[in-house]
Amino acid sequence: MNKVMCFKKVENAKYVKDIVKIVKYTLKKEKVTNGVVNVILVDDDEIRNLNKTYRGIDKVTDVISFALEDSKMNIKTKERILGDIYISVPKAISQSISYGHSFKREILFLTVHGTLHLLGYDHMNKEDEEKMFTRQEMILNGFRIKR
Repeated sequence: MNKVMCFKKVENAKYVKDIVKIVKYTLKKEKVTNGVVNVILVDDDEIRNLNKTYRGIDKVTDVISFALEDSKMNIKTKERILGDIYISVPKAISQSISYGHSFKREILFLTVHGTLHLLGYDHMNKEDEEKMFTRQEMILNGFRIKR
């Protein structure tokens, strides 16, 4: 059984139950049955600090994933401890306005995006980007989240 925890470190964080559900849905679609994921909803200052500290990029971003299976640590458990997803709520709000869709759609999109990163998907080249973005849309559509 997949385990998902969502932590709110900001006041205006919404859709926590939907975030947990869509991570579980994504894991199921990816045939993961024993995954553990944490989603942490943060403000711009915290995500900027994470981006600077771990990626060397001193700017606000929308989502950062820390995939534990990518690390050199060899943690042996019955569960796959996949990692943590940090989402900037203010950035998600501003992007939802820019893109002309709901905040719910944006926060769930970022959640799926982060979850797929934990599972090894990336978008560093055109082929990988197409594969990841196609998968994102299939999962969002299956969860009935439309643009």
